[in-house]
Formats: sequence, C-alpha cells, structure tokens
Amino acid sequence: MNHQMNEGFQMIHDIFRLRWIPEIVGSIGHDVQKYSEISKSIGEISNTELNRKLALLLERQVVERKDDGYALSEFGRDLDHIFKHFLEMSQKYLSK
Repeated sequence: MNHQMNEGFQMIHDIFRLRWIPEIVGSIGHDVQKYSEISKSIGEISNTELNRKLALLLERQVVERKDDGYALSEFGRDLDHIFKHFLEMSQKYLSK
C-alpha cells in the first residue's frame, strides 16, 4: 500500500475500533440531532462517555456542531455508509 492509502486506512481503523462510535454516527445519520436525541436513541451509553465520544468525533471532523445539535460532516456521512455496509455484510455472512 502506498503511504497515503496506509494513513487513510489507519485513520478509519482508529475510529472503527472505538466503542460507541458506530452507534453515535448512525444515531446522527443525515439529520441534525440534539444531544438528548442521540443519548435516547443509543440508550445504554453514559453521559460522560457520550460527551467524550462527541468531543473525539468533533476533533476528528466526523461531526460538526450546529446551533441546534450535531450533524455528520461529509467524512462522517461516508463513515456512516461504511458502517451500514459492514452491518449488511455481517448479517449476510455471519447468519449462515
């Protein structure tokens, strides 16, 4: 793999391996979501952990802060697409 591809893969892998990230990204989806809506849709995540993960996602430019909540950046929408594809693949191949 070339250097740029390797860096890109590592960046995405670092995000994928973190607990709660797929759930948060999926919860935000393609709309602006308030903190309370994200928390409610996930359910079992603590406020402390949700705050940490949102701060990390903001730092890595996966989400953007809007006046009325959080929205996925273009990068975040791409990650959401990848997460959904992985879920479809796992349902297809692991259910056999």
